[in-house]
Amino acid sequence: MTAGLAGGTDRDIALPPGWVLHRHGSVTSTNDIAKDLAQQGAAHGTVVLAEQQEAGRGRQGRAWSSPPGNLYVSVLLRPTVLPALVAQLSLVAALAMAEALAGFVPGGAVRVKWPNDVLVDDAKISGLLLESAGADRERVEWVVIGSGVNIVSHPSLAERPTVALADLGARDATPASVLEGYLARLNILVDRWASDGFDAIRPHWLDWAAGVGSPVRVGHGEQSIAGRFLDLDGNGALILGLPDGGRRTIAAGDLVLAGG
Repeated sequence: MTAGLAGGTDRDIALPPGWVLHRHGSVTSTNDIAKDLAQQGAAHGTVVLAEQQEAGRGRQGRAWSSPPGNLYVSVLLRPTVLPALVAQLSLVAALAMAEALAGFVPGGAVRVKWPNDVLVDDAKISGLLLESAGADRERVEWVVIGSGVNIVSHPSLAERPTVALADLGARDATPASVLEGYLARLNILVDRWASDGFDAIRPHWLDWAAGVGSPVRVGHGEQSIAGRFLDLDGNGALILGLPDGGRRTIAAGDLVLAGG
């Protein structure tokens, strides 16, 4: 079902059963629209797609370049889980996006980078932003997962390499085709996570992960910790092997891979 047509792609988009799509031309950010819809009572599986964003953002308030031609989408979910588990959905969504993008770049190494980026050959092609609201300490009211994919262009970032699907020869990649693949995988993985927990997702995420077993740095604010990326724990936190032989579990931060 498609609603709110105001630009966007020019063909119907296949959605998971019961999901609803709202299309827009230019918006401040798709997350802003999706959060407004959530507060108005929109259902699980509401999808907001835009041709471009005027104020796209990533984690920690970073600006996200959002020119026309790329994918900008947010998905509203209403999982029945404790608020403490919501952050796991960043990992679930990144895995869904990686699996979808792999179909467009079979010759490239598609990887997830903890906690919420997708890379191709170590260059960032997609990022995700999760925002949520809890009805109380025991119940999540809603979760919005915003995703951006570089399809025809990519920003130039001093801190990390970036790439677009067009650079990789993915001529059949459009916002519509990438979105269909992403939503199909997201629906399946979110259902699996909701029914079986993160333990059902964790081994598959690790199969796609960049940097496992390698030296990394994890930054959080002004602090930076160096070590070796050993594993994820059962909650999706990164387990870092320290130079002194100890271990540290890190629930949130920016992962910098060796050489990054």
